[in-house]
Amino acid sequence: VKSQYAPLIPDLKRAFEDVLDSGAFILGPNVKAFEREAAQYLGVTDTIGVANGTDAIVLVLDALGIGAGDEVICPAFTFYATAEAIARVGATPVFADLDPVTLNLDPADVERRITESTKTIVPVHLFGRPAALEGLAALGLPLLEDAAQAFGAPGIATTGVCSTFSFFPTKNLFALGDGGLVACLDDAVAETVRR
Repeated sequence: VKSQYAPLIPDLKRAFEDVLDSGAFILGPNVKAFEREAAQYLGVTDTIGVANGTDAIVLVLDALGIGAGDEVICPAFTFYATAEAIARVGATPVFADLDPVTLNLDPADVERRITESTKTIVPVHLFGRPAALEGLAALGLPLLEDAAQAFGAPGIATTGVCSTFSFFPTKNLFALGDGGLVACLDDAVAETVRR
């Protein structure tokens, strides 16, 4: 990771000094600028900076009103935070099988797992590879994209209600610490997440 940010160190030091001098550590002008630039880059109308990628998923699930008694379908092969976020809101993660080529959710297996209690599907764009969003969207449930490893990948943030991102140091767009982002296509959900 150091080799990636080493050329940026002079710029980073200036930016750190500016933040320290301003005292705007949380929800300041830098966050607003990043939200605006990220929205423009992703092609969405709104993004919301959050503490981390897990919180991003939790906030969207809360905004969608998902909780106890609800089921949320997610991949069987993913980082544990995807299922953890579902459990944190009181819902039940339902694990679906993967396409063996892409290692992303298999829409046919997802369809077999849908019940009356299923409220949403959380495809994970694993290793920067976009999940089969068209096939998943055709199943008629809201999609909450876990795009923690796919910031900037083609087709991301174009289909689901929201896409969530992590800026953990091992992600493709990382922060020196952590952070997360919610990119919304649904204005009402975006407003609820922001509140």
